[in-house]
Formats: sequence, structure tokens, C-alpha cells
Amino acid sequence: MNFVFVSPQFPKTYWNFCDRLKHNGVNVLGIGDSGYDEIPDELKECLTEYYRVDSMADYDAMVRAMGYFTFKYGKIDWLESNNEFWLEQDAALRTDFNITTGAQNDFIDRIKFKSKMKESYIAAGVPVARHHMVHENGLDDARAFVAQVGYPVIVKPDNGCGAEATYKLKNDAELEAFYAELPDTSYIMEEFINGTIVSFDGVADSRCVPLFYTSNVFPTPLIDIVNSLGDLSYWTQKTVPEELRDVGFRTIKAFGAKSRFFHCEFFRLNEDKEGLGQKGDYVALEVNMRPAGGYTPDLINYANSVDCYQIWADMVCYDELRHEKLDLPHHYCVYAGRRDCHTYKHSHEEILARYGRQMKMCDRVPDVLSLDMGNQMYVATLDTATERDAFVRYVQEQAPAQAAKD
Repeated sequence: MNFVFVSPQFPKTYWNFCDRLKHNGVNVLGIGDSGYDEIPDELKECLTEYYRVDSMADYDAMVRAMGYFTFKYGKIDWLESNNEFWLEQDAALRTDFNITTGAQNDFIDRIKFKSKMKESYIAAGVPVARHHMVHENGLDDARAFVAQVGYPVIVKPDNGCGAEATYKLKNDAELEAFYAELPDTSYIMEEFINGTIVSFDGVADSRCVPLFYTSNVFPTPLIDIVNSLGDLSYWTQKTVPEELRDVGFRTIKAFGAKSRFFHCEFFRLNEDKEGLGQKGDYVALEVNMRPAGGYTPDLINYANSVDCYQIWADMVCYDELRHEKLDLPHHYCVYAGRRDCHTYKHSHEEILARYGRQMKMCDRVPDVLSLDMGNQMYVATLDTATERDAFVRYVQEQAPAQAAKD
């Protein structure tokens, strides 16, 4: 099997995907924009060959790279980046090179555009927030929408990920200011949902059935963290609630998410919401048909005592689990980030001394991820919710002078 992995050098842990493919006997070929000397040794050992392009956004250059690999190694069987930024390009390359093992152009709209996602969520029987397309309507129509749903409203790019260019508009003045400097890109406006963001993550087989699944909880919305330069914390759950499992399975089937990693996001309502459900019910947010961002695949591994990189590689090669057991001990695996612009009560050394045995990862965050995730990260496994919350508090508690200033 010839597998082209796009951008295997970023995020830096993605070399693990290539490593597991190689151990399954796959011929792994990489395309990236980093120099060969800049990619980690672990990745070099996984790849049969690496093709550098000046820019992965240059589609002609990507086509030339694919043409080279096809000429040298024969037909390409799989192509994947597992990266949100490249999903559309991945689909275009699959379509142009007749690679039928992954999403092609006709699949992309339903997973890239938030307005289109709602159609599949509705087909799955999952409630969706009311919305309004900003660029298809003027300010008067926006005011009419707000009159129906009330403030605040959330506006965000229809095609975007994370909290990038996302705003919470709380009154008429902010609404008018947004329209006065309307971005060129297409925006969607949604009613505000008071809920905790919970994800359903895993790997689906060719029948859109999860081979493995887990869940992450994000107690503070990313938009609030980014806008206030707050500290991100989130965790992989020990177990997946049955209600979330049911909603997640239906969502994967409705989207036709076959043979891929998935990260589906929901609100778990913090209060009753007319038209959407009662407190504790799940409401659609958005889907990402790739692994959750940053270091989340590693959190998933530590929480579930599994190797999700191997689970994914087994899906690619065998369409089933071959190497992993799913009945091993489970823990909370917690991410707690800190920012260089804040001063904290507990030093780096104190954190390691207190949680050394439970610490699984401790590293600087790449600059490209730091707006969301902070500059320094700590990841630990804990067995109870009380221990989980205490870890986050200890890592992120700010020094008194800093806290007073903020």
C-alpha cells in the first residue's frame, strides 16, 4: 500500500501516525514544506521518501509532488493529513488522483461549512442552534434575527476552525460595529447556547461505525479564553456517557464519516433551552473530521491506556482493530496551559515536584498554537474529578499581584 501523508511534521506528534503505518507494512511517503534536515529523526525513520514543497498552499506544487510519487511508486492508495487546514486540499488531490479511500470533493461542504453541518446534525436527530447567514442579509435582517433569539449572538466564519475570528456580540452597538467593518469572508450568526462543550472523538471504519471512541470536556469556551488571554484547561473523560455515545454514533452515520478520525462537538446544556432541550441534553456545535487539535491524541492515549495512532493505522490497513485492547484502565487526562504574559503562584519546578509521577507531558507550545493553548503546557493523569480540578487550579493559580491586576 502506498500512503501519502501530507504535512507529517506538524503537529510534531503526527510522526506517530506514519510510524504505525510503517509497522503495518505500509509504504509511507511524505509531502511537507519543512526542509528534510528540519523534520524529526523519528519521522525520517518512518518515511520511504519525503518531498519538500516551498508552500503546501501551492496546489500545482502538490500535484507535481503527487505525480512524482505516482511515477516512482505506482498508484497512490491513500492520502491524508489529519489536519483541519488541509482537508479541502486533501479532498481535491484524492479526486484528481482517483484515490477513493477518503473524502473527495463532494464530501467537503458538509464538514467544512458550519451552515451545511446543521443539515447532517438534523438528519441525525440532534438539535441545532438557530442561525442567520451574515453575507446573505443586511443589518436590518440581523436585527430581526436578534429580536427572535436575543443577545448575545455568536458570529464566526462559516468555514473556519477553533475560535479564529469569532466574536460574541452583546448589544446593538457591537452588532452595528461588526457590520461596519464586515470581513470579506462568509460569516454565520448563531443564537448563544449556555452549555459546556463536550466532544465525541474516535476512529470510524468504512461503514461509518466507530472502532474506538472517547470524549473530551472543555469547561471554558475557546472564544472566551482567546479574547481574554485566559488559560486553557480541558480533559479526556474516563468514560463516555451513554447519551453522548448514542448522539455521537448517530452523528457519525448521518455525516457519512467513514474511514477516518473524527472530532464532533456538542453543547451539553447548562439550563433548559426552549426549542433545543432540557438541562443535560446535547445540542450540535460543529464537526471536525480529523483528530482533535494540539496534543489531544496523546491525552486520549493516556486516558484510555491505548494507542489511537495504532487504532487509526489498523483502520487504514484492516478496517478493524488488530493491536489494541479497549478494556484497560481509564483515567482523566488533563491539559493545563499557562501564558508567558501571566505570573503564577507555583513555579515550574513546584508543579513537577508535586505531580511528577502523574505528569505525562510537559513542553513549550509552538507559537502557531499558543493563542489558543498558551505557551507552556502540562498534561497529567488523575483518577478522580476532585484530583483533576485540583491539578488545574495548582498549575494555573496566578500570583496575588497578577490576579489583582487582572
